[in-house]
This record gives sequence, C-alpha cells and structure tokens, in this order.
Amino acid sequence: MATVQIIGVPQDLGANRRGVDMGPSAIRYAGLADRLKKLGYEVNDRGNVPVKLLEEELSSTEKLHHLNEIVATNERLFKEVVAVMEAGDLPLVLGGDHSTAIGTLAGVAAVKNCGIIWLDAHGDFNTSETTTSGNIHGMCLAASLGRGEEQLVSCGGFAPKAKEKNVAVIGVRDLDDEEREALRSSQISVFTMQDIDEMGMKRVMRQALEAVLDGTDGIAVSLDMDVLDPLEAPGVGTPVRGGLTYREAHLAMELIAETEALLSLEVVEINPTQDCYNQTAELAVELIASALGKRIL
Repeated sequence: MATVQIIGVPQDLGANRRGVDMGPSAIRYAGLADRLKKLGYEVNDRGNVPVKLLEEELSSTEKLHHLNEIVATNERLFKEVVAVMEAGDLPLVLGGDHSTAIGTLAGVAAVKNCGIIWLDAHGDFNTSETTTSGNIHGMCLAASLGRGEEQLVSCGGFAPKAKEKNVAVIGVRDLDDEEREALRSSQISVFTMQDIDEMGMKRVMRQALEAVLDGTDGIAVSLDMDVLDPLEAPGVGTPVRGGLTYREAHLAMELIAETEALLSLEVVEINPTQDCYNQTAELAVELIASALGKRIL
C-alpha cells in the first residue's frame, strides 16, 4: 500500500479570524497517524512548513493582507509537495487557512495533470479586484486557476494548475456578488447546497468526479471543514449554517476513494479555539480515513 506523507502548514495569515494555525496540531492530536496505519498505510510526518506569525512585522498591500508572507509559505509548501509526489507517495496537507491550497495544488500539478474537487462553503474565487476583505484565503481557487494577483497565480513558476472544466466546487452556499458572477461565467462545475438537497450527494459526486477525471491523471482534493454544517463541525474559521451532514461528507469521501484516483488530500480551516472537545479535528480524521479507503463493511 502507498505511503502517506503528512505536511503541516500552521498559517492563519490568509484569514480574518485567528486560530486556524492550530489546526494541524489538532488533527495530529486526534490520532491521524494511527488511523492511517490501521488502514495499512506507511506514514511519514514531514513536520510543519515554516510560517510567519501575525505578531511578527509583516508586509501588506492596499488590497491583499500579508501577501509576501503567504507567497513565501506557498513556495515552500510547493517544494514539499513536489518532493512527495516525485517519490510516488500521497501528500496529506494539514492547514491552516485555505490560502495554503495555492502551494498544495502547485506541487501536485507540477508532477501530474490533476483535476480538483473543492469542498467548501465558499467559492474562494475572488481576486484582488473583487475582494471585499483582502483576505487571501478567499482567492486561492481563483489564483490556482490563473486568475488574480500574479504573485499568487505564478506559485511554482507556472499557471494555471488545472483546467476549469476539470474543477468541481461542492457544498458552496456563501458567495460574494462578483465572485458569483465569475463562477457562473467559468467552466467550473459548481454544486451548491441546493443542488445537493435536490439531487442527493451521490448524484452530485458522480457528476463532479466525471468532470474532474475527464482527461486527467487523478484528483487533488481540497477539503475546507466549513463545508460541513456547524452542528457537525463547529471548530472552523468561517462557519456557515446549512452545510453537509455527517453522512453526506463521508459519502463524498467514500466515492472519491472508490475512484482509486486520489493524488493528494488537503484539509484546512480547523479552528480549535471555536471547537468543542476537538470534535472538528476528530471528524477530519474520520473523513481523511474515508477518502483513503476506510469502509463500513
């Protein structure tokens, strides 16, 4: 069985709420390595990518908060993910805020032609022209697909990291106006919570996987834990009511595992300061296990 290499990125500079920098530690503490070993995987924890603290003297631009530091972190993460991919192993990235996806996807795409499954309450499809907050975690999907600030778009030295037609956003329910229009005019397959309500998670995932696997080598999965309803996952950076249920989230991961095409997995935006008895990190470990092949029977 393949080796899983864990990479932590304890960064919260891309968000507007402190605390998600503790997410990687919370997931590890919830027994991640032991759970993966029980599934038969070899596990190598590469530790954490060095990141700046908000308390340090940081740069800023008129529109984008902490741009230089986030770019530097993602370039370091890019190199780590490339090393794991070139070894033939599966990178498991633990965030941090979702801006880390820029480095994760760059690393995967440098080695493989990947499609992207993006599970998130938000679209993360803003740019420096459309953002209302200046927080880069709301721009990471756009940047990975070649839209927005050049320093973010060019992570790893190339762009885009995937074709829009090979990207599926699932569980979205909180979009800015201009972001909504950008998604509508793109080739991305967007499945809102209304779509999941009407179609069911199995049908949504089948359509999403078909798009993501069309002409690609496999799937890069980016799981923002706020895609789940806050009743299931209270400890997240930006909770939004009306999200995925416990079983819908597990089914999504199980259907991804069935493809046997998973190239990478990233789990982000766990905020232990908002959590209850590490509930959200423990759920993240369960979902990671489902994505990597855990079955009920």
